[in-house]
Amino acid sequence: MNVTKSVRSQKTMHVAFSREMKILTIQDDSDVSEVALALAEDAIAAAVKFVEEEENPIKNIKWITHGEFTAERGRRQIDEFVSTWDCESHWVCYTEFVERKDLIHSFHYIYCVRWSMSTARRPMARVSAAVYFTIKINKGKPPDAPIDVSYTLEDQSLVQRPGMIRFREKWLTDIIETKNDILEILASNSIFIA
Repeated sequence: MNVTKSVRSQKTMHVAFSREMKILTIQDDSDVSEVALALAEDAIAAAVKFVEEEENPIKNIKWITHGEFTAERGRRQIDEFVSTWDCESHWVCYTEFVERKDLIHSFHYIYCVRWSMSTARRPMARVSAAVYFTIKINKGKPPDAPIDVSYTLEDQSLVQRPGMIRFREKWLTDIIETKNDILEILASNSIFIA
């Protein structure tokens, strides 16, 4: 973090945060206090995040190799990986094999993990959230090479990789809430929903 301190004759303070540069105009000493407070809050937030990640590291599993892969083993590996996600007990999920795509240099095995929340009021959930996994098997790689795994949530285009980002239960909750909101809007407009 680079900081250029200003004296009373200067009117600009340069503060560098990671990759972005912020230029602040200082009117009086109270502005300096606000900038210092903002810097301290940012530093504390970064420290808390660092400590949380050290105490609760991103979880991953040991994935099978190209030679060990079958469609069923891939499904079991996805189940094992999903079981490492920190979700409350009311979430239930199941994994199903969707399709195998034969591309020029690889096979893509597509799986869908469906999540839903059962409640006492509604034991059969009306909506579910889907997470789509792709296991890529390269035709030219040796049998001892690890498989390439990625996943996306149904409402996102961002491709995630296991072990790179911590899964957030909120992602599933947001999908479920959005679908429930849409169903309520449709129901209130007198559209029949089977």
